[in-house]
Amino acid sequence: MRSGYGSLTSTRDSWSHRPRGCSNEEVNSEQPEEQRGTPIGRRVLLGTLGLGALGVVAAPTLQRGLEAFLGSAADKDPTGLTGLLPNGGGFRYYSVTSSVPHKDAENYQGWSLTRVYVEELTQYATSGPIFRLLATLRSPEGVPCQLRATCNPGGVGHHWVKNWIIDNGPYTTTIDPETGLSRVFIPAKVTDNPALLANDPNYVAKLKASGTPQLVRAWLEGDWNVIEGAFFPEFSTARHVISPFVIPHDWTKFRSMDWGSAHPFSVGWWAVVQDDRQHDGMTLPREAIVRYREYYGMQPGKPNEGLKLPAERVAREIVSRETFSGMREKINYSVLDPAAFAVISGPSIAETMLRNGVVFRRADNSRTSRDKRMGGFDQIRGRLLGDKEGRPMIYFFETCRDLIRTLPMMQHDPNRPEDMDSDGEDHAVDDLRYACLSRPFLTRPGEYPRSKNPYLVANAFRLHELK
Repeated sequence: MRSGYGSLTSTRDSWSHRPRGCSNEEVNSEQPEEQRGTPIGRRVLLGTLGLGALGVVAAPTLQRGLEAFLGSAADKDPTGLTGLLPNGGGFRYYSVTSSVPHKDAENYQGWSLTRVYVEELTQYATSGPIFRLLATLRSPEGVPCQLRATCNPGGVGHHWVKNWIIDNGPYTTTIDPETGLSRVFIPAKVTDNPALLANDPNYVAKLKASGTPQLVRAWLEGDWNVIEGAFFPEFSTARHVISPFVIPHDWTKFRSMDWGSAHPFSVGWWAVVQDDRQHDGMTLPREAIVRYREYYGMQPGKPNEGLKLPAERVAREIVSRETFSGMREKINYSVLDPAAFAVISGPSIAETMLRNGVVFRRADNSRTSRDKRMGGFDQIRGRLLGDKEGRPMIYFFETCRDLIRTLPMMQHDPNRPEDMDSDGEDHAVDDLRYACLSRPFLTRPGEYPRSKNPYLVANAFRLHELK
């Protein structure tokens, strides 16, 4: 049997009719040339590989030659028609045998572009790579340069995109006070594309069948206040955010902190409700915790970018926020990110803060529940859900804006659904986790500040000295 790519020829049927034995004529005979299969598939395969290799080798030379030709032709063109063609750098050739260029902005450093288009902006966890692409927008010929981006609500970058451009309002041009660059949000819904709906009338039905009601609402209505896949869907501004009030002196107070330098640090001050308290038309139950102050180290207007302050400076700022009329606020205990206790060379961050008047102990860094232990995220979720009567066991003063801003934006880790995606701006949520795991306690009656009024019977007879 002999076979070729073009045909398949068999001699089995004729072989059985021949006499037993063989001759030299039969052994040395070959099939006529016209019966052989033509190797078409092999030629196509080899030709494709050859063209691909040629494209990889020749593309840079072809690109440089085309750019040089367009540049010289534009100088000698009296009609100006060459100005309608993309200028030098406008043509880019990429071989299909290589991967798509990586999305890191460093790969585009030194490029000269007049247009940059970013698809699905909210899939970028931070704004840094996008902002660095602005450096590539330049034109020696004076061509107007612009960056355009499209996206949908949701995704790991939802909060920074919303804060950067969406919250400015639709069709509102915003001028950056530092750079003078302008940006504008142009909303677009599926109803703004009549051609799509005319050619695909079932498209809206497909969107409605694509996910949860929150996702459908975000995609169809462009609602940026709806977050698909939120890690803490139990959070509600109406239930958990309250107006400030004076914290009673007999409540336990403590602080929690997540350290950060290039990324923000977050410090939260908490109080434990000693007894049921009526406030804002609701009852704050006994043993609930209240976040009454926060210090968030973020660059103004740049989410997830830290202040890069040294630990000494941060400690002094913490002390200043606890000092009123020369008197330091009493803090029962404090917990800090365990990474801040690491000693590599020289004093740790925790030790540096200790030397500057801010004492911390190591926080419990458990994230998820395992080995019959309740993790930090479950602690948060349990307090958000509340007690048997449905009353939350955690509240936030409305002045704690950064935790209120970032808590509802947290997303599930795509590889570990039970964990939170740590690529987002999770610093205030981490300090919240440390607080919930710190075992907040009620103040004992004997720990109430004792009045020094000499006319009180207890003081007159020194009853406090009795054992």
